[in-house]
Amino acid sequence: MSKSNATENDLVKFIFNNVAMPAYGSNLQVNLHTADPGEAADDETASPTYTGYAPVSVARDGTGWTICDGTVPYAANASGNAAKNAAEVTFPECTGGSDTITHASISVVATGQILYKGALTAPINVSNLITPRFPAGTLILAED
Repeated sequence: MSKSNATENDLVKFIFNNVAMPAYGSNLQVNLHTADPGEAADDETASPTYTGYAPVSVARDGTGWTICDGTVPYAANASGNAAKNAAEVTFPECTGGSDTITHASISVVATGQILYKGALTAPINVSNLITPRFPAGTLILAED
């Protein structure tokens, strides 16, 4: 998954100018998208329009994310270069409308700044009574 322009800028300023990283809070937000939100986007860009959709908040700690290797089989590794969801991430059930979900992102709850974004390996077709979800360990965020 790639980072947004704002996150890349925060990281470069932190590394090269000793500027503190912004506070991301104790939770991260998992978002669904119907298209690539792009590098300059926020968490609401290309959001699903199905009735009931809402992003999901996930703890920014070991109960929410497992540090792992960035290659298959994404084995847990405290010194790895990736993270995966430690528990299932379940979005609200669709109660009307429909969408095809093609991308996901991780953002800062308070600001909507996308930290990571990427295409799903297979689209999720959402219609009435469908509940989108990522089973534990299937949402992989890897550094290149």
